[in-house]
Amino acid sequence: MSGSRAPLGVAVLGTAFMGRAHSAAWRNVGAVFDDVPAVAMRVLCGADPARTERAARSLGWQEASTDWRAVLERDDIDVVDICTPGHLHAEMAIAALEAGKHVLIEKPLALDLEQAERMVAAAERASGASMVGFNYRRVPALALARELIAAGRIGRVRSIRAAYLQDWLADPAAPMTWRLRAETAGSGALGDLGSHVVDQIRALTGSAVVGVRGALRTFEPERRGSDGPERVTVDDAAWALLDLDGGATASLEVSRVAVGRKNALQLEVHGTDGALAFDLERLNELTVTQGRDGWPARLLVTEAEHPHLSGWWPPGHALGWDSTFVMQAAELLRAIERGTPPSPSFADGLAVQRVLDAIERSAAVDGARIGLPGHDETPTETSQR
Repeated sequence: MSGSRAPLGVAVLGTAFMGRAHSAAWRNVGAVFDDVPAVAMRVLCGADPARTERAARSLGWQEASTDWRAVLERDDIDVVDICTPGHLHAEMAIAALEAGKHVLIEKPLALDLEQAERMVAAAERASGASMVGFNYRRVPALALARELIAAGRIGRVRSIRAAYLQDWLADPAAPMTWRLRAETAGSGALGDLGSHVVDQIRALTGSAVVGVRGALRTFEPERRGSDGPERVTVDDAAWALLDLDGGATASLEVSRVAVGRKNALQLEVHGTDGALAFDLERLNELTVTQGRDGWPARLLVTEAEHPHLSGWWPPGHALGWDSTFVMQAAELLRAIERGTPPSPSFADGLAVQRVLDAIERSAAVDGARIGLPGHDETPTETSQR
């Protein structure tokens, strides 16, 4: 860390679940990693004055604000971290980039494909760094899986089975939320959970998605709103088959109505000479099968030489979900310090958005294959620090 340099001023836009997670990351990043620039938690911005003021005090922010445009005009703000509902992403990110700020934005990148394309164009014009928050790239076990695949340890990848299952909407009495409205969320489980799955498929394999067959389902067409029943306009669950340019096929399943699953991002990668398996509910473990006749072996990914773990605890002392956001913040700060593009980029977010869009279009025509030739790109490298 550069002791003589003024700290980078950070603003987080959004006070709910993700705003809290990102606030904790900015509070802890310098304590975990001594090679990142210092930060100052300047301002937390939200829509409700009283709620934002309470959140700012409890989360360690110097100030609270309800005017995000005024925040972007401040000279003491260098990094803008956007944790708002999807319909606000494009306007906020483009304005922040045009104001010369570095930008971190929660996934999915945008409400739709057109917005995502405009955001990438703005990022390409901007002087500041831009990064999309696919925080599961920072899970050490998944980063190690990517290294093993790239090194050929399981041979040529044939198939990927990927699922992200939650149950917080399984109860028909669960109330309406912005995540269930197309105008604020874009899509349902597909965008919320499927974006992570698609990003992991691309990042783990280094492959582009060239074809999609998809299906969507809304099991509860109405939810309890503040003024009575309200129509749900997004999916509760989604399925897809993805063709990869390396010849592999990936199956995708995402659901927010999967009883018994709290936060189960499950990935299996099967190659010609081995296999890998991961479950986010056991995020410090990677199951590795070496050789065609090998037995699955559980590997505890907590050693200092494993990806992203140099700043953390002694071997065997497990990390949690929140740690991924600390490592995400560290990656952005290192990129800013070095003047190099951070990863995953807005272009990665756009590539994921194109796949999500293709799944929706396929579902609208009874699962017909939608081709994506020339529209996906190899995912950018993730730092292995």
